[in-house]
Amino acid sequence: MKMIQLLLIGIAIGMANVIPGVSGSTMAVVFNIYDRFVNAITLNVKKLWENRRFVIPVVGGMALGVLIFSKLITVLYEHFPVQTNYFFTGLIIGSIPMLFAFMTKTEDGKKLSAKKTVSVVICAAAGFAIILGFGLLGNKVDAAKEMSRELPLWTVPLALQIFAAGFAGAVAMIIPGISGSLLMLIMGVYPIIMKSIPSLFIPELTVKALCLLLPNGIGVLAGLLCGAWVIKTLLKAAPNQTYALIFGLIAGSAIHLFPGIKAVTGFTSAAGCLLCLAAGTFLAFFSSKVTEPKPSSNSASGSQQN
Repeated sequence: MKMIQLLLIGIAIGMANVIPGVSGSTMAVVFNIYDRFVNAITLNVKKLWENRRFVIPVVGGMALGVLIFSKLITVLYEHFPVQTNYFFTGLIIGSIPMLFAFMTKTEDGKKLSAKKTVSVVICAAAGFAIILGFGLLGNKVDAAKEMSRELPLWTVPLALQIFAAGFAGAVAMIIPGISGSLLMLIMGVYPIIMKSIPSLFIPELTVKALCLLLPNGIGVLAGLLCGAWVIKTLLKAAPNQTYALIFGLIAGSAIHLFPGIKAVTGFTSAAGCLLCLAAGTFLAFFSSKVTEPKPSSNSASGSQQN
């Protein structure tokens, strides 16, 4: 049962990773596996084997989420964009109580000192400002126009660009609230990757798609390893401040995703949006309670909290 639950969470993370503007690591935070996921990303084969019951279903689910839902998400956003954004907004809202607890309590459950409280507030505000600024960058990109283009021919400069975008996007994926897909869209690579994935199953395009996806895959792997190391270091050195920064990023992403009241038209649309919002909130809140123990017990062990 636990493996199935982790597989479904992995699918949700993979699904979120294909949506520009939605962070896959936000879903990891929502489902309370973020710290364990970051700590599991390593080249240490022994550690990977020890965590196989966690790594295999989550990573397998992520792969399935990208493969299966890359088309489904496109359809949902084409036909139900407002309801879809309300659901993702609900997921973020449901994770807020958990994140607030992580950033405002020490490992032994005590309140933060006044000095540390100030630093936590500053980190939360900084995270909020970062994600709002990042959202403004995304608004300058014409995603529909970019997605209408055909697959380009492979060249060395293009391969380097795809690698760099994969690396940057993977680092962004590790940071909750920042969308790796949106960053790759800004760098002009996202449409190529999204078109290459289904093209793998078209015989005459398989080789061309594989050549375009390979440098991206290498870049993503390198970015995940580097990004995970940075996050692990921050969680050990300053867990409360790190979770405060994540809290700000998450809160900012909710503002960015929320489509607004004006986007709702008619009673049926309003009912559907409220249902999606409630479903997302309930799912995130319930999952954060039952999935994993408090992250500080793992990621911040041995660090000074007072």
